[in-house]
Amino acid sequence: MADEKPKLWGAADTYERYMGRWSRKVAPLFIDWLGAEKAKSWADIGCGTGELSLQIANKCKPSRAVGIDMSTAFITQAAERVPSAKFREGDATNIDLPDGSFDYAVSGLVLNFVPDKAKALSEMARIVRPSGAVGLYVWDYAGHMQIMRYFFDTAREFDPDSSAYDDGLNAPICRPKPLSEAFAAAGLSNVETTAIDITTAFVNFDDYWEPFMDGTGSAPKYCVSLDEALRNKIRDAVRQKLPTGPDGEILLAVRAWAVKGMVPN
Repeated sequence: MADEKPKLWGAADTYERYMGRWSRKVAPLFIDWLGAEKAKSWADIGCGTGELSLQIANKCKPSRAVGIDMSTAFITQAAERVPSAKFREGDATNIDLPDGSFDYAVSGLVLNFVPDKAKALSEMARIVRPSGAVGLYVWDYAGHMQIMRYFFDTAREFDPDSSAYDDGLNAPICRPKPLSEAFAAAGLSNVETTAIDITTAFVNFDDYWEPFMDGTGSAPKYCVSLDEALRNKIRDAVRQKLPTGPDGEILLAVRAWAVKGMVPN
């Protein structure tokens, strides 16, 4: 939840078209891997539109759940989707919750946008009781995140400056070893990582491309900043490279890296 996040991620409807529909597939797999007990207390840090909070509510039947995000638009939508949880605006690096007050602190697709990642992880660990768990997941931007890789790998052929927006280059935390090291540095023990793989199916090229024109997220923000001629060159080149079926359908692979650790006694 960086200072720039409301600018990148402030519109709930455009986020849904760009990444929300895919994050929805990752969240339940993350919860299953976490192996959480039912009737426990949860804090969802950087809760966005509430997808992870919704899975917690459905799968874990929490005794208490709180979601925190910097975007008012996201908080509003999350509260509508998950009425059993409480949502509030807040900062991941200064969480306004008491020490040791939750069994689980989790976060989905947020850590790479936080300027002070070590502070955010220490805050998540702080609000979890001893023997409780901290867990999160991030997109594999540099590897099996084909939605973005097709776009940025092509954009770089036409515009080297596109690298400034490429999270595959700018988010080195989004790999197993850096994630594990960051969790260990936050004082967490029994740290584990895993890959969560899903497929993303687009009806046609427009279904793939239109979210890039909404300006919500790093790649769309770059895309809408371009003059029309350059943007169209990139669009046409991406269209040629995407694996497209006989009826125009496009099927891409997407991976998230998940990490979890325990707060020591």
